[in-house]
Amino acid sequence: MSETPTDSPEVPMENTPFPEVPDVEGKAKSNDSPIERLEAGTGKEECLESMSKRQRKKLLKQKQWEEQKDLRRQKRKEKRQKRKLERQSKLDSSNEGNDRKCMRREVVPSTLRLIVDCSFDDLMVLKDVKKLHKQIQRCYAENRKAFHPVQDIQIRTEHYSELIKKEDLVYLTSDSPDVLRELDEKKAYVIGGLVDHNHHKGITYRKAVEQGIGHAQLPLGNFVKMNSRKVLAVNHVFEIILAYLEKRDWKEAFFSILPQRKGAVPLGEANDSSKHALSGKEDEDNDSDSN
Repeated sequence: MSETPTDSPEVPMENTPFPEVPDVEGKAKSNDSPIERLEAGTGKEECLESMSKRQRKKLLKQKQWEEQKDLRRQKRKEKRQKRKLERQSKLDSSNEGNDRKCMRREVVPSTLRLIVDCSFDDLMVLKDVKKLHKQIQRCYAENRKAFHPVQDIQIRTEHYSELIKKEDLVYLTSDSPDVLRELDEKKAYVIGGLVDHNHHKGITYRKAVEQGIGHAQLPLGNFVKMNSRKVLAVNHVFEIILAYLEKRDWKEAFFSILPQRKGAVPLGEANDSSKHALSGKEDEDNDSDSN
């Protein structure tokens, strides 16, 4: 007994619908970001209405961030420029410091010697001795800063005439009839270490004559008119000599150092007494019979 295969029923094809093909363009459009749809103006109200409050806030923030992009770029540029200027400024300062060091290395010491004669202690009260010590400290400090410093300052118990030949010694005193024209860097110049307030006039000149050594006064009267006696402090004489070694000009040296209280004006210029008159009392801190 055989079975006859039954034919499967035919499926009609006419009415079978084909699967829908998604609209690629429409899908792409539907994937647009909310901010793009908002900027495009399509469905603006619908887009905002369909969002929660948090989403709308986030969207506005994003929009503001986009709008401020150029501003942020400009700020970053300004910051870079500022950092660049700061780096350049530091570099310039560093170079300036190096230049100063180079200048300091180029200092040329002078062979000239300066001596402060400290043998007048018995003629001074303790207060004046202390003032002299301060003046000598000032000499030491100025010598370290000078472009042409004199030989190192040393404190010696021996008399200078025992250390240096007499023919190499020149005592600087304002009472000497000899006026110094040039500085001889082979010489040793002696400055009288005396704060005397004009009580011992001419004592350094007499000492030089008694010891048989050379003497001279700085050429102050050739360049400067003063309202007071030509007596300068130890440190002023010291600094004037340092200034001359640098400038090689007595006038410049004098006016770069002389204190205003001396009423100093260039020789030949009118001296207005109302401007340059002394107060009637010398500054006790700086008087000495050393020039």
